[in-house]
Amino acid sequence: MSKAQALIVDDNLNNIRVLDQLLTMENVATVRLSGTANLSSELDSIEGIDIVFLDLEMPDINGYEALQGIRAHPNFRSAKVVAYTVHVNEFNSALDIGFDAFLGKPVSAFWVEKNCFTYHNHHR
Repeated sequence: MSKAQALIVDDNLNNIRVLDQLLTMENVATVRLSGTANLSSELDSIEGIDIVFLDLEMPDINGYEALQGIRAHPNFRSAKVVAYTVHVNEFNSALDIGFDAFLGKPVSAFWVEKNCFTYHNHHR
């Protein structure tokens, strides 16, 4: 079984670091983008991503707008996209607009462990 790969898109480096550490503990490789200013060109150079953690509140392109570009990109058509935000009241909106899952900040190690386990079992 190959190692799962996650893309983390967040403008806060501390949030990236924490999620990266939790995913690494679950044997998930990560690619990190610190914002969405050059998202389209950045996506062109990234392949093999299974899951995307996308912050909803970023200065250049917010997560809702970025979701459209990620879904349309050929490298990401099969990737699951997780809304990743401190605004837990956006749970329903995020799922309604097309996110596959929702992760509130601060990040829960339990959530990461449970969902990585589910992903690994589903893709065996």
